[in-house]
Amino acid sequence: MTPELLREAFPHFTDPHLIQAILKQGQLMNLPAGKVLMEPGQFIKAVPLVVSGSVKILRMDEEGKELFLYYLDPGETCALSLTCCSASKPSEIKAVVEEDAQMIFIPIQTHERFSDEYKQWKDFVSTTYQYRFQELLVALDAVAFKRMDERLMRYLVTKMKQHKANELHTTHQEIANELGTSREVVSRLLKQLEKKKWIELGRNIIYIRDDFEELISR
Repeated sequence: MTPELLREAFPHFTDPHLIQAILKQGQLMNLPAGKVLMEPGQFIKAVPLVVSGSVKILRMDEEGKELFLYYLDPGETCALSLTCCSASKPSEIKAVVEEDAQMIFIPIQTHERFSDEYKQWKDFVSTTYQYRFQELLVALDAVAFKRMDERLMRYLVTKMKQHKANELHTTHQEIANELGTSREVVSRLLKQLEKKKWIELGRNIIYIRDDFEELISR
């Protein structure tokens, strides 16, 4: 990892001393899609910085049901991980690599020192909290106020944008897990969308129309 590549992924880091410190103190790792980075109950030992690829963050209940919260994209870190680090508490989320990712892991002690020594790091952490708080409110509103068909359509739009593709390689069960509902409900709603010719269903794949987001906004 070079300073140039790090600045490209994290353009808000312009302090050369901070950049060198991240490269020196952080551990660079290449992680495949599907790799579980964190499970509820585990203690977080490092702050993750996403250089490339993406990571999805999920909340789990006592029965193991999952609820999708948000994605981590290049140039981002996880606010919930930062919270657990600061409070020395076990993780309350599950983190899974969505697309093959390259990440830098900053040890907790180093993160705390960075916050004292580098204003850009402190600002980065503060901005992350603010941004993720808004995303969590959106997720909460969706669960509390939106029908499941609305949540499913918004989920498909989010997936399209995340993968920059109209073909989603996933199963009905995986979608159900991330929306906190049953496979039967997801299958029924997807069939309704297919009847409208907004999507086309294949084996473990969903083809989505280019104007899907426009259609659901009408």
